[in-house]
Amino acid sequence: MSLSYIQTILPALLEGTGQTLKIFSLTLVFSLPLGLLISFATMSRFFPLKALGKLYVWVFRGTPLMLQIFFFFYCLPLFTPLKLDRLTTAVFTFVLNYAAYFAEIYRGGIQSIDRGQREAAKSLGFSSWQTMRMIIIPQAVRRVIPPVSNEVITLIKDTALVYVIGVPELLKAAKDANNRDVDPTAYFIAALIYLALTFALTMLSQYMEKRFSRHERKDTV
Repeated sequence: MSLSYIQTILPALLEGTGQTLKIFSLTLVFSLPLGLLISFATMSRFFPLKALGKLYVWVFRGTPLMLQIFFFFYCLPLFTPLKLDRLTTAVFTFVLNYAAYFAEIYRGGIQSIDRGQREAAKSLGFSSWQTMRMIIIPQAVRRVIPPVSNEVITLIKDTALVYVIGVPELLKAAKDANNRDVDPTAYFIAALIYLALTFALTMLSQYMEKRFSRHERKDTV
């Protein structure tokens, strides 16, 4: 492991890290709100919508993420005119997959709120939407932060799976360098980058948990 060799492969690894962060960011931007919508569907009183929401969650949580990537990249174009490029396929698959997990987290958080609060809001003249937006969701957010944070940390590692369809993210950049030079140094550097990213996310999640738990304690006083 020489410094000159590290300097040679580092630009490609950093470029791959940029792609990893791009997939990570786009997945969160779209999957977090989509998960909330799906959670509402799974709790709906309209049975067809509820059944559809539960089927969605069951399918995407019950099949491997890598299999879903293969399906949308290789199989979807066979049955539909839709053909996505590699990066779009990766983001699309990750959004659908993680939305299913976030939906279950949101559902658990919303249903954990005492039903008496809904009844009290109704007696004060709040509509169902006002009750959900102003009373239920703000409290649920505090409770879902720990499990959502765990999923977010898992996501940064799961992005490595997209190398199977040739997306030039961090792991693929390391693999290409190793195959070309027969030197595992690139894997070691990639591991350090993943560790740095997960460490930063862990610190951020701990900060958010402490901040919101402090507000929750004040609200219960």
